[in-house]
Amino acid sequence: MSQEMIKVEKLNKSFGDLHVLKDIDMSVRESEVVCLIGASGSGKSTLLRCLNFLELKDNGKVVFEGEEVNQDTHDLNKIRQKVGMVFQHFYLFPHMTVLENVMEAPVHVKRVPKAEARKNAKELLKKVGLAEKEDVYPSKLSGGQKQRVAIARALAMKPDIMLFDEPTSALDPELVGEVLATMKELALEGMTMVVVTHEMGFAREVGDRVVYMHDGKIVEEGYPKEMFTNPKQQRTKEFLDSVL
Repeated sequence: MSQEMIKVEKLNKSFGDLHVLKDIDMSVRESEVVCLIGASGSGKSTLLRCLNFLELKDNGKVVFEGEEVNQDTHDLNKIRQKVGMVFQHFYLFPHMTVLENVMEAPVHVKRVPKAEARKNAKELLKKVGLAEKEDVYPSKLSGGQKQRVAIARALAMKPDIMLFDEPTSALDPELVGEVLATMKELALEGMTMVVVTHEMGFAREVGDRVVYMHDGKIVEEGYPKEMFTNPKQQRTKEFLDSVL
C-alpha cells in the first residue's frame, strides 16, 4: 500500500456561529486523486484550506506525511511549501511576466538560484502548454492560460501534494477543457491531488475516490464508478441527479 500523505480525524471548524466542518475523517494516499463534490456551502473549500493550514482547525487532527501538525508546534509556512494550492482565481502578479511569476516563489522562498529557477520554470511552462507565453504579462492571457500558469507556479515549489479549489469554475466553458487536461496529465504522472470540483466528468474519469460532502459532513465516499452509478445514500443520489 502506498503511504498516507494526509489524514484528518474528527476535524471541526466554525466561523462564529457557523459550524462549517463537522467531525471530518478523511485520508489521501500517495499518488491518489481524491475529488470533493457537493453543493456550494457544504464545506469543501474550507476542508481544502484546512489541509494546507490557510484555515486553522478548531479541533481534531491533521496528519501530514505521518506527522501530526499543529499551529503551535510547527512552522506552517514550511509545511505549506510541500502543499501546492491552485485557487478559483489565479492571483498572478500583474507586473511580472509569466516566467517571472513561476520563478518567484522558488527564488524567494526556497532560495533556489535564479538560473536553476528559470530553467525549471521554462520546463513547467512547456509542461502546461505555455512555453511560447513566457515573456507575456498576465493581462494578455485568457482565463484558461492564467490558470495553467497558476498550476505551473504551484508545481515550481515541487510540492508533495496539490490541492485544487474549483480551478475551472471562474472560466468560460470553452476554456475549462485545457485546464482539466493539464490536471489529468499530472494525475497520470502520479501527483497526489485533492480536487474540489463541479466537473463530474473529471471526477468520474480521473478521480481514484470521490467524497460527497453535505452540510459540513462527509455523507459518502467511494470509487467514482460506484458513486456515480449506484450511490448508497439517498442524499448522494439526489445531489448527483441534480448535477448530472
